[in-house]
Amino acid sequence: MDVQQSLESLKSDMARMRDERKNKLSMVVFSGDLDKLLAAFIIATGAAAMGLGVVLFTTFWATPALRDPKKKGKGKNLFGKMFGFMLPRGSRKVKLSKMNMGGMGTAMIRYLMKKKKVASLPELIGLAIEMGVKIYICDMSMDLMGFKQEEMIDYPGREFVGVAKFLEEAGDSKIQLFI
Repeated sequence: MDVQQSLESLKSDMARMRDERKNKLSMVVFSGDLDKLLAAFIIATGAAAMGLGVVLFTTFWATPALRDPKKKGKGKNLFGKMFGFMLPRGSRKVKLSKMNMGGMGTAMIRYLMKKKKVASLPELIGLAIEMGVKIYICDMSMDLMGFKQEEMIDYPGREFVGVAKFLEEAGDSKIQLFI
């Protein structure tokens, strides 16, 4: 087989692989900052509104935003208790990544969002539920930070998974993002 035939074969294989991908968005949500979580959920709900399947894989610092403020995990070790105390409990407690200014910047952006009728993070999470966005929460992050499944928000598309499950989803998605 000459170079030209090899190139044509490779192009054909790539085109077939592109056609086999699903109309789906898979996103790693790593940041626990308010502005980045807002962006993740705005993109997720926008994609769902356009008919894409959406999978969010929340890991590390995004995980605390999915804790239910009314629930507590039982049987935590010292590190789990410390992380539980130091990290925000729920989406209403996360802060801006820039210009937080001791909480003043976060309060200002929340005020402006409300004044301009921009959906809050809890509202976007509720919208994501309605639109069928799946949320996968990283088992390893939960284990490292000492979080328990029973302290996370109730969410119909929620699963506790490892990275292999997310990679399976991302592997056949047309769009993959990292926030």
